[in-house]
Amino acid sequence: MRPARALIDLQALRHNYRAARELAGAKALAVVKADAYGHGAVRCALALEADADGFAVACIEEALELRAAGIKAPILLLEGFFEASELPLIAEHGLWCVVHATWQVEALERTRLQTPLNIWLKLDTGMHRVGLHPKDYLAAYERLLASGQVARIVLMSHFARADEPGVSTTGEQLAVFDQARQGLQAETSLSNSPALIGWPSVRSDWARPGIMLYGATPFEAEQSQVERLQPVMMLQSRVISVRELPAGEPVGYGARFICARPTRVGVVAMGYADGYPRHAPTGTPVQVAGQPSRLIGRVSMDMLCIDLTDVPQADVGSPVELWGKQVLASTVAAHAETIPYQLFCNLKRVPREYHGD
Repeated sequence: MRPARALIDLQALRHNYRAARELAGAKALAVVKADAYGHGAVRCALALEADADGFAVACIEEALELRAAGIKAPILLLEGFFEASELPLIAEHGLWCVVHATWQVEALERTRLQTPLNIWLKLDTGMHRVGLHPKDYLAAYERLLASGQVARIVLMSHFARADEPGVSTTGEQLAVFDQARQGLQAETSLSNSPALIGWPSVRSDWARPGIMLYGATPFEAEQSQVERLQPVMMLQSRVISVRELPAGEPVGYGARFICARPTRVGVVAMGYADGYPRHAPTGTPVQVAGQPSRLIGRVSMDMLCIDLTDVPQADVGSPVELWGKQVLASTVAAHAETIPYQLFCNLKRVPREYHGD
């Protein structure tokens, strides 16, 4: 069998959820959308169910997958419903639902459900992606309550730049939220992972930790609270070939790397078809046989090359960590000019192995 694997540490996942909930000082929905950021939504939700106050997913398909696996905890649909025809199914499965647009309010007013819904009413406080305009927020709240289709409402918004500690946008969004909800008696939800880690003054009744559950940081700069997190995924493979090249010889497609000295090159069973970023440059760190090394040359579909010159004990069969506990996903992401969210979500073809049940 091809040796590429993603090892998922479920004990680390539980540790990170508890850390997030402690930072929140409130209830927390574990965000497991996009197949738990590539970690496997069902297995992650089952591992967290005893601890989690609930879960959050993007859409009804993701929620129904969790219900089919036996998850009985609350599940929030972060994008809400896309058509009014989904509403009976949402009610049947006891799902919580974001409402972010006037047309959704109108759809609920026209629908007659056997069970009223728990609605999370989303306010656009400045991100300008989805959410009701502040001038429409109070009216939407009152219309939903009057519809008879709503059991309770949670007031929510989403921060656009909470991962930038020196930027005033988060405080400005919070002020818009506080102004729009004046006089409304309802629970609130504001804090995502960057807000939990970097904005301790921003708190609400419900937090929505996402990337921090998986042990990665949403920040470019160091944050002390990130040190509490434990990486959940270790992407690993093995060296499948070793060759000695003299100075001046190229390695890989496009001759993007030329040996500056006699170089011992290791070929690893890992490539962009597995989700490793093709644009990761020479110098991106890896660990081989427990020692630090680096990527050399261009990543190809199924293989990449690493420098074994200073790791003489490494040979065919030696384990390679592409990211995990020794090589942080955020470090790889920085070299590849992307974010750990994308590294995790792009993972494919690589089988996942779970530990810590």
